[in-house]
Amino acid sequence: MLIEGILAAIPTPFYPDERVYLRKVEANIERYNQSPLTGVLLLGSTGEAVMLDDAESRDVLRVAAGAAAPEKVLIAGVARESVKATVELAEAAAEYRYDAVLLRTPTYFASQMTAAAVLHYYRSVADRSPLPVLIYNIPQCVPYNIPVELVAELALHPNILGIKDSSGKVERIRALVEGLKNAPKRTVTVTTTFGPVTGRMDKSIKTRSKEIAFPVLSGNTATMLESLEAGAVGGITAFASCAPQACYEVYLAWKEHDLKLAREKQERVGAPSVRIVGQLGMAGVKCACDFNGYYGGNTRAPLLPVTAAQRAEIEGLLAGIRS
Repeated sequence: MLIEGILAAIPTPFYPDERVYLRKVEANIERYNQSPLTGVLLLGSTGEAVMLDDAESRDVLRVAAGAAAPEKVLIAGVARESVKATVELAEAAAEYRYDAVLLRTPTYFASQMTAAAVLHYYRSVADRSPLPVLIYNIPQCVPYNIPVELVAELALHPNILGIKDSSGKVERIRALVEGLKNAPKRTVTVTTTFGPVTGRMDKSIKTRSKEIAFPVLSGNTATMLESLEAGAVGGITAFASCAPQACYEVYLAWKEHDLKLAREKQERVGAPSVRIVGQLGMAGVKCACDFNGYYGGNTRAPLLPVTAAQRAEIEGLLAGIRS
């Protein structure tokens, strides 16, 4: 599976009484279909995945897949504390024809998640998952920063396709790219214009093959251009959920080797993403989505909503980034 470019890690909408608002999931996906995004991630950190039970998670994945355009890559966050539960949700994602699953390291027994245990978790899920696995490193939320050497070991598994690194550190991206340079190259099926072939595309479309290295994707908009320059092939970010066009423009300018324009586009999204995503968190992202025409709504308790002053600040930050 080819995963590169910009994907949005999208929020899960809730009613005021905190039930999942499935109609708004559908409406948001329909609008993302019109954006230049490569695809979307459901039930990542931005999707408040840890706040949802299994039935709710399946409903979100089902409704989103039903609304998604065939050419958009769909990734499902399926991590659970056990291999068994993770595989079961991966199987559900496969039923809905997702393209890949995203796994974070289990967190509850953090002191026992040794390198051997982490290897066992990812390999065991990858052995049994019907969909390819994307590793998720997010040390801000998970008390484990996956060592580069361990990622290189996991890259040898035929069903582990890449890593999303949300550390926000460009030196970490650079180290991953360097550490993975000897990972086996893989041949993937792509469209005739070298785009991804998704699980929902018409099987009669013309395709070709492309050889790719183990992809590293950034999870941080503020360092996106630096990460691309360091060897990342794209990003999966929360800020892209409220400003998909602006985020994609950074990638497009870089892809076209226009670094001057890419820097200008990066400066446009850098500070707003730091404040909205990095400091205000999920409530800030959802407020930003509301402002830009997507349904964000409230977070699920115990996360608190933004204040009136913070809402006004967010609207000011996004005044020139309507998307």
